[in-house]
Amino acid sequence: MLKILGKSTSINVRKVLWTCEEVGLDYQLEQYGSGYKPTDTPEFLALNPNGQVPVLIDEGFVLWESNTICRYLVGKAGREDLLSGTPRGRARVEKWMDWQATELNSAWRYAFNALVRRNPDYTSQSDINASIADWNRCILILERELEQSGLWVTGQTFTLADIVLGLSVNRWKMTPFERPDVPAVDAWFARLGQRPAFRRHGDNGTP
Repeated sequence: MLKILGKSTSINVRKVLWTCEEVGLDYQLEQYGSGYKPTDTPEFLALNPNGQVPVLIDEGFVLWESNTICRYLVGKAGREDLLSGTPRGRARVEKWMDWQATELNSAWRYAFNALVRRNPDYTSQSDINASIADWNRCILILERELEQSGLWVTGQTFTLADIVLGLSVNRWKMTPFERPDVPAVDAWFARLGQRPAFRRHGDNGTP
């Protein structure tokens, strides 16, 4: 059985748990991270030198970086509907996965730490405003894409892009600030809400 190290409320752990359930892979979750087992021990750092979750262990094979883990799980399950085996089809999905991990995550970091986590190191109002503006700008990029693509981010088929972006959009919706109207994103998010695995792992981290 797959072993996943990481706390079930972590956004990056949840995308891995959601992927496991979408593809029907059994797993055992061991809670690591803030409030649980520490990630700064020599034993954990030997698995992931970054000291971060999630970490996947599959019969001695150790993997970190959540989006990479999701790709691995889909490949292990042979689910080319979630990540195409063709170069162009795969690139369409991975483009949005990489964008989520770079542009989108960078945009929300300051505002989320200030407004949700109430981290005392994130109190600059100008930086909060800049982060909100950049976060909304990214969501409007997704809005324009969904207006064109249809049901899902890359077209008519649900893919890994929808999993990683679904968790990020959930975080955008739960953070208290003024957001633009995004009817295409709202409709897409409602479709995600019909998926049992999303309801378990994508909706504010409530297993």
